[in-house]
Order: sequence, then structure tokens, then C-alpha cells
Amino acid sequence: MELNNHYTPYQAGDVVYVIYRNPHTQSVANVQEAAVVHDPENPNELALFLYETYYPLTHEVAVYSTEAEAEEAYSQSFGDL
Repeated sequence: MELNNHYTPYQAGDVVYVIYRNPHTQSVANVQEAAVVHDPENPNELALFLYETYYPLTHEVAVYSTEAEAEEAYSQSFGDL
């Protein structure tokens, strides 16, 4: 599912927070800071830049404007940090 600037309050240059699962150990997740950037493969779309990798910014990704919001969502899903 693609997402463009008409559907998101975010714009390139914003710093956001996501709950990121370790790809090697799925039982490990943490709150991680990410940057909203223009997708290098689709310059009209936005992406998240996290751990030197671009991830599509879609409706399927839970993105939080503040670290506190992300930590609250993490606690509701996984227990205390």
C-alpha cells in the first residue's frame, strides 16, 4: 500500500519513532528513532530511514511523532521497556 503526502502528516526531514523488531530475533523489539525522507527509488513517495536502510512509509507501519507515544504503545503491546 503506497502512501503519499496527502495521507500523512509527515514530511521529509521529520524525525519519528517506530517500534522495530530485530530481524534476527523476532522476540526482541524496541523503540527506535527514524527519519522521514524521500524514497530514493520513488522520489514522490516518503520512506523511513532506519539502520541505514529505507523502508516504505505505508499505513501498515506504526509511526509515532514522539518517543513518549512510541514507548506507551510499546508498553501496551509488549510490557514495560
